Amino acid sequence: MLADDAPQFKLLTLFLCLCWIHDARHYKKLKPFVPSHQQALADFRSLYWAYYTALLKYKLEPRPDKKAVLSKRFDELFSATTDYEELNDRIAKTLAKKAELLQVLELPQLPLHNNAAELGARVQARARDVSFQTRSEKGTKIKDTFMTINQTTKKLTVSFYDYVYDRVSGRFELPSLADLISA
Repeated sequence: MLADDAPQFKLLTLFLCLCWIHDARHYKKLKPFVPSHQQALADFRSLYWAYYTALLKYKLEPRPDKKAVLSKRFDELFSATTDYEELNDRIAKTLAKKAELLQVLELPQLPLHNNAAELGARVQARARDVSFQTRSEKGTKIKDTFMTINQTTKKLTVSFYDYVYDRVSGRFELPSLADLISA
């Protein structure tokens, strides 16, 4: 399972893979006032994203020798200390999650982040915030159905309007979403 570090996920699966984007957000939340701390954070974040890029490259060409180098590099990066204590604490917390963050070294097919899944789940919440709520159970089912079709057509790069028009008009010239997904 790929997730953020919420405790409820720890008991759901034997192997938990943590999202690098979620981990990086903790560093973005640090707001140092001292110029040397600001520089230390900027330097560390640069190294963090360089390491993330190296993991992305590893996923394309996984090799045992690269796996060992990346594991060692993780230890070096997340054992670093600076004169900025809050940054040091955050770095130590990331180091403690090494096994969960580096699952990709064992299973290169795993994504490094779960933002696409999270954004998909947030569509419902955004629609609810904008329209407040539906007035009936039937309205909720209709809204959910159309939102699902909308999100599926986006992921399949099919025009939502064209797809719905094709179905409502009875033309059925476009393939079904199920067929597109299967393909």
